[in-house]
Amino acid sequence: MKPFSFLAVLYFVATNCIECDEKSGFDYGKDVNETTKESYSGRNYTAARSVFGLDLQLSDDVLASAELRGKMCLKNVTKCLEEDTGYRRTTDKIYRLMTSSLPPFDLSRVADVSESCRRDSRIFTEDLKSFKLWALKMYDAAAKLPSGILNGNVNQLGDFDMCLAANLESRNVKGRYCLASIEIKTPLYSPYLAALHRLFQSHYHFKSKLEDPGHRVPKFSTINWALCVPHTCTPRDVELGLGAFFADLMGATELDVRYEVNPGMCRTSHQRTIPTSTLIATAIFVSIIVLELMATLYDVYAFGEKDKWITSFSFKRNLQTLTKMTRSSGDIEAVHGIRMLNAVLLLLAHKSMALFFLPYVNRTECVEFLARPFTVLGRAASLYTDPFIMISGTLTSYALVGKLNKTGRINVLREYVSRLYRIVPTFAALIAFCTFILPWLDDGPMWNSVVTHHSDICKRHWWRNLLFIHNYFGFEDMCLTHTHHLGIDTQLFAVSPIFIYCLWRWPKNGSLMLILVATLSTLARFYITYTKRLANYVHFGTSIRQLFDTADNMYILPAHRVTVYIMGIFLGYLLRNYGHINLTKTQLRIGNTVALLSFLVSYFGAAFMGKIDYVYDPLDAAWYAAVSPILWVGAFAWIIFTSQLGYKGLVGKFFCMPVWTLWTKISYTVYLTQFPVFFYNIGTTRSVQHYGFFTTILNLQEYSWVIALSVVLSLVFEMPFQNIRSVLLENKDAITMRYAPNRKKTL
Repeated sequence: MKPFSFLAVLYFVATNCIECDEKSGFDYGKDVNETTKESYSGRNYTAARSVFGLDLQLSDDVLASAELRGKMCLKNVTKCLEEDTGYRRTTDKIYRLMTSSLPPFDLSRVADVSESCRRDSRIFTEDLKSFKLWALKMYDAAAKLPSGILNGNVNQLGDFDMCLAANLESRNVKGRYCLASIEIKTPLYSPYLAALHRLFQSHYHFKSKLEDPGHRVPKFSTINWALCVPHTCTPRDVELGLGAFFADLMGATELDVRYEVNPGMCRTSHQRTIPTSTLIATAIFVSIIVLELMATLYDVYAFGEKDKWITSFSFKRNLQTLTKMTRSSGDIEAVHGIRMLNAVLLLLAHKSMALFFLPYVNRTECVEFLARPFTVLGRAASLYTDPFIMISGTLTSYALVGKLNKTGRINVLREYVSRLYRIVPTFAALIAFCTFILPWLDDGPMWNSVVTHHSDICKRHWWRNLLFIHNYFGFEDMCLTHTHHLGIDTQLFAVSPIFIYCLWRWPKNGSLMLILVATLSTLARFYITYTKRLANYVHFGTSIRQLFDTADNMYILPAHRVTVYIMGIFLGYLLRNYGHINLTKTQLRIGNTVALLSFLVSYFGAAFMGKIDYVYDPLDAAWYAAVSPILWVGAFAWIIFTSQLGYKGLVGKFFCMPVWTLWTKISYTVYLTQFPVFFYNIGTTRSVQHYGFFTTILNLQEYSWVIALSVVLSLVFEMPFQNIRSVLLENKDAITMRYAPNRKKTL
């Protein structure tokens, strides 16, 4: 039958098809249907529409002519609408269908809205009836009810750029994009409605409220819904419109709905004026780069002995240093690999948290996938910073004990200044960039929430960061929240000379003192977690308030993190004073077994708290907060200790590979740049995405940007100022050596 139909169609085309009108210039006013019919005889037009039940396409010439008319119309839409008299027959029917199922967000009928908003909203609805292009853009840009709601597809960003492009120049009406926040509470009386609510809220992976801050941790259970309204409508007008809408829609139901339109989440297309502070910051960055380019030219082309101050800024010199796999004398080899492992785990964990800012068509499916045991990778993020604190204590202790053994004294001021030279310039550069430059680089639906809001906080509280006290003021008002670790580490470093001197001068009593401090810190973590119901491990149903309380009351305070720092102090002391002892095979086996069990228990012991039906128990959380950091750090401390003694098994050899020294050189800047990169991508996201583990978590393009920007930050700021520090210390040592004999003679 099919071959017969095909042959019949061929016969019809060969015998009945007539030539079409080849004119390219059509009148705007001629009906497309009439034009099409005129291209055929009446009999053949009807026959062409149906032959043996088959639809035939119109000739290519007719379609090309219609497409050309559409193209010409877009060049002057106003004239096109005036001359086209036939389009309303079609659009009136489409409008009735469209507004009956998806009515526009009309503020002209809402009580108490501003008069200008009411006027422009009326213009919008009238022009929408006429299918005016600017009004269609506004209507089309607003969020619509999507498919896949039960799979968590509830966050709708609309079309950000189309809304801002909507413009009726003759009446001065423009589009305003607002991303409204909607909270639908769990139905209290209907189990079935509660079940549906659980599905579209993706099993309450995180619980949030409208009042929760959303700049650092996503307000997961708050629905983001895009609205496009006339620019004269204020956020309050939009809130009034939402109130009228929900009162009409859900007034007789048991659903309790709350909503908010944050002024910062409403945008228009007006030209923003770049502030003077941004221009000054940009000029400073450009000047530094120009200076370094000039220093590079000097380093490349100058002859003879070169000035160390100038070559400190040379890209050539710093790039060579950055790419050399060299070890300094007395290097603790395994530290580099352990730092790399925990940095990568922390990067993945931070990415896991950042992805929940984004809307997904399969968010519920995504969350169900993340209920598997291996997702401890992201849930145990708090563990990954503990080895950094331990390593800091180890290196500080190893260096200071060596100086005490040699001279019997510590130049505390020199140690403090040396550290500040290393971390402050890079840190200050990041703060300046994120505060004054980054907010002006792009835009998007969530840009103000995750980029501009951080900038506003930094404008008020940047000084706390540079004094390294920002971790005492809580996450909500912290400039660059991911840098809290710098505050903790700097404060612990400040007291470390006291700890280390006591341990060196009075080994027994000093050890007892440090053990007592570490024990009190561990008990404090247990107590504060249990009494305040904190959660160091991210479980299903973790509230945003609980995460912030955990950070503010325990995680970002050095008193609760000092345990692992003291473990590092002991490790550095042992490596310096007992680095040549021999271990028996039995001792190695016992140590390796304990280290392995410590690693497994600390990492996977809490996996049961990641199950989808887990009910929070403060006792579970307290034990985890108190014990897991000790076990996790203890396993790595054993690897460092045995590897430095020369007992390198397979694991030790891996962590001691020279290639990891390259990571050490950018580890600080990787830590600084990752969240600005994540938030940039979140802020510029304009559409709903599909979650896939390998495409989302293992986003190689995003990680490549993190590495690339880290290298740039290291070359431009970190390494030049480290070179300056070295030059200063060399000059000071030279002066000391020059006058030391005279002082000796005087004494």
